[in-house]
Amino acid sequence: MNQSLTLVRWIIPVALILMGWFFGIIFEKVFFTRFKKFTARMPFPGNELVVESLQKLPSLWLFLAGLYGAILASPFTLPVSGILQKALIATFLYTVTLLVARLAAGFVTLYSQRVEGLSASLFSNLTRILVLLLGILIILQAMGISITPILATLGIGGLAVALAFQDTLANLFSGLYLIISGQVRTGDYVKLESDQEGYITDITWRNTTIREVPNNIIVVPNTKLASAIFKNYHLPTKEITLQITFGVGYDSNLEQVEQVTVAVAEEVMQTVPGGVPEFQPFVRYQSFEDYRINLIVCLRVNEFLDQHIIRHEFIKRLHKRYQEEGIEIPFPSRNVYMKDK
Repeated sequence: MNQSLTLVRWIIPVALILMGWFFGIIFEKVFFTRFKKFTARMPFPGNELVVESLQKLPSLWLFLAGLYGAILASPFTLPVSGILQKALIATFLYTVTLLVARLAAGFVTLYSQRVEGLSASLFSNLTRILVLLLGILIILQAMGISITPILATLGIGGLAVALAFQDTLANLFSGLYLIISGQVRTGDYVKLESDQEGYITDITWRNTTIREVPNNIIVVPNTKLASAIFKNYHLPTKEITLQITFGVGYDSNLEQVEQVTVAVAEEVMQTVPGGVPEFQPFVRYQSFEDYRINLIVCLRVNEFLDQHIIRHEFIKRLHKRYQEEGIEIPFPSRNVYMKDK
């Protein structure tokens, strides 16, 4: 008789668990699918992030609700029931914390992608960590654990932690300094004092990654980069002046040389991708050498790597035009006179 009565008492809790599991599946298959289709038609930023962050969570919450109702209806004693209820509440709050951390980090990433040069991973990771820490403190408070001693312990042990993680914290604050100061931004082309150069791809809590033109990755600790001497080719603007130096023969008409050279430079600026069409190229004569007159041509390119194609096209077209105009580009030569005795 007692065994039958016990089985009857467990019917409702088991039914509540099965209902929570069943409604969770229904919600995931029907309502959440419609929600994804609805958000896909909405043009607001971050709709995919919201859907991705909510994935599987509503069904889990419904299942937890069924478990909670089963615990309330179960024949467990009060202490056991209280422990299980607190465990479920802590689990629910933890999943909510994970959701908020995902959303916060994701929106920080979206914002950083919209702001030119802002590092995504460093700020998104810091946001995620702060939300998780705050969520854990809320969970502990909800479990009846006083967080005041924990905060006091963290405050007292902060110095020991700072000493133990001195290098890590130094890299973290160096990364923040680099971003806030604006000296280095993601997407900038930099050249280090060690002659290594490339595009800044990311600034993390520990390292700055630089992608070289051959597609290799250079990893530089933030403290090293913060104290290094480097050249940023994207500051104050991405456009740079390209200077090409060469010489013409002494028999050349310098007025003609200047006109022809400027005409070719203007053509390159207008027709070659990477040139700045509104820039007016110019020529400056520099010096008299042993066998030529040196001059420099100044052009303008959109960014550092564009100089290669602009230089290539300019030299090729200028050489062809000089041949048509009869302008000589001399090469080193020496005349030797022999005197008979």
